Parts: sequence; C-alpha cells; structure tokens
Amino acid sequence: MKTYRIITLNEFIIERQSEFPYAKGELTRLLHHVGIAAKIVHKKVNKAGLVDILGEVGSTNVQGESQKKLDVFADEQFIWAMRASSECCGIASEENEGTIYFDDSLSKDGNYIFCMDPLDGSSNIDVNVSIGTIFSIYRRVSPRGTKPRLEDFLQPGVQQVAAGYVIYGSSTMLVYTTGKGVNGFTLDTSIGEFCLSHEQISTPEQGQLYSINEGNYVHFPMGVKKYIKYCQEKDDDSNRPYSSRYIGSLVADFHRNLMKGGIFMYPQTAASPQGKLRLVYECNPIAFLAEQAGGKATDGKQRILEIVPKHLHERSPFYVGSTNMVEKVEEFIEQNPDNL
Repeated sequence: MKTYRIITLNEFIIERQSEFPYAKGELTRLLHHVGIAAKIVHKKVNKAGLVDILGEVGSTNVQGESQKKLDVFADEQFIWAMRASSECCGIASEENEGTIYFDDSLSKDGNYIFCMDPLDGSSNIDVNVSIGTIFSIYRRVSPRGTKPRLEDFLQPGVQQVAAGYVIYGSSTMLVYTTGKGVNGFTLDTSIGEFCLSHEQISTPEQGQLYSINEGNYVHFPMGVKKYIKYCQEKDDDSNRPYSSRYIGSLVADFHRNLMKGGIFMYPQTAASPQGKLRLVYECNPIAFLAEQAGGKATDGKQRILEIVPKHLHERSPFYVGSTNMVEKVEEFIEQNPDNL
C-alpha cells in the first residue's frame, strides 16, 4: 500500500526558510505563532454554540460594527501570539482604532508589522456559517529597537512579505503565501497540527462563479450592473450564464473562488463611495494571495497592491479572482464611467 508523508505547517515553514536568508528564522517563528493562535480560535469556534461566546459584547469597533464576543476573543489571541513571538513590534487590527505597540525590548527589536482582521464575516457567527481570519505581514521601515511608526503600517501591498487567511468551516484551513506561491494546510484535530493538503494552489484563469451582494444592485456603478447582466446572459461559447454564489464572508467567498475559479466583487456605492472593505488588512493580503495563485485583484481601475494607503482603516472597492473575469469587469467599468 502506498504511503504518503505528512508535512506539518512547522516542517513546511522550516524547509522553506532558506528562501529568505535575510530573515534568519524570524519570519518562521512569526508564522509558527500565527498557527498557534489559529488553533486556539478554531477550538473556540467549534464550541461556540456550547459556551457563552456567541452574541455581542455591547460595544462597537472603529468601523461602527457591533463587536461579537468571538471577535474580541480572536483579536486577543492573535495579539497574544504576536507578542509571544518576540518578532512583531506592532499590530493593526480591524477591532482597534489605533495601532498596538509592544514595549518589551525583544518586541521593539522585532522586524515585522502584523495587520489583521481577526474574525472576518462575524455577522455569520450566530448562524454557523464559515468565518475566517485574514492577516498580512510587512518588514518595518523604522529603525529596529525603536517604537514603530504609522509609516510602518501604511506600506503598499507590494511590500508584504507574507499574507494569508484561516477559514473556520467544515474543516479549518490555513492558506498563506510568502511570495513563492500559495499553499494550504488543513488542521488535523487528531494530532493538533496543520498538515499540507493543498500544495502550490493555482486558480483557474476563467471561472463560472461570481460573488457579490446583489441586494445592493440598484446602488452599484453602471459598469458593475452591466457586468452582472453579462454574467447572467446565456452564451454557449463562453459557458454563460455563470452561477451566483455569495456567503457574506470575504474569506469564505474568496476561498471557494480561489479553488474553483470565479470573481468576488465589493464595489463602491453612493452610501460607501470609497467601498467598504479595508485596504490594509483585508484587500492587500487577499490580493497578494490571488496574484500568487495566478489571479488578479483591482479596485476597478488599478492594481490593489500598488495603492499607497493614506490612513490605517482606509477602504477600497475590491474585485478579485480569476484573471479573465477581473479583466472583464474592468472593461465594463472603463466603458461605463459614472459618479456615484
């Protein structure tokens, strides 16, 4: 009987360490601690219906969104993990208005900045729908040994050294890239380890799925409206109509489209003229993953990874997925300019 070697996340990270000689093991330790936090959050997510962790804590985050108890728990766990790594000097989180700095000498000497949405899709928590964590890692630009500055966090996405997400669904997966392709690891709960399950993920150039909240259709730019109609039209030559699939969790929607081929869209509207998704810790890491898997990510006009953030919680329209589909929606947007 043929046997297969099980490669754990930690083994995989260590084996790839030679690709980053400048890191000297620092990035390896940081990613190891991401895996630890993900396992802790996974355990709470799986028991969420049995313990007092569902529902709201009675406060709102900087985005004006109600904070769920599990949101707060996930935020705390990833902050703890980054502090414990001693390689991270600062954190930006969706749940916190300002940046978080670590004052101990080891962390201040850390070379990395960690940006995250600790629990994406939290409105789905109470109804047992897939949710996730999104993270992004940058090398600091300020001198090591000093307090991080805002400029460390406001780097364009092309400066990311690693990015990924954890999806808590029927199984828990950690998917990440360090700029050398995209790899996925599924949590084997029997041994408590993330194991390599999806090596060198490649997304199809053309998919059959489109993901958008069509309940907001009347508020979309004209180019997006026309693209949706294009997706719905029958055309045997291009295998249309496409299927509409929308979960309402960026991680879950993107993960499905990454594996099967498709496009995720979150355009601007009159109520949200800059879009809704956050550039620094949602759009940038997902865009990095998409490009590394052979896909594309744009704000409708320019490459997401080339946008220089002006503030920490900056928002952006977002179109990401199979290259052909993203380029097609860009065509519709360019041909139908309008001002919302």
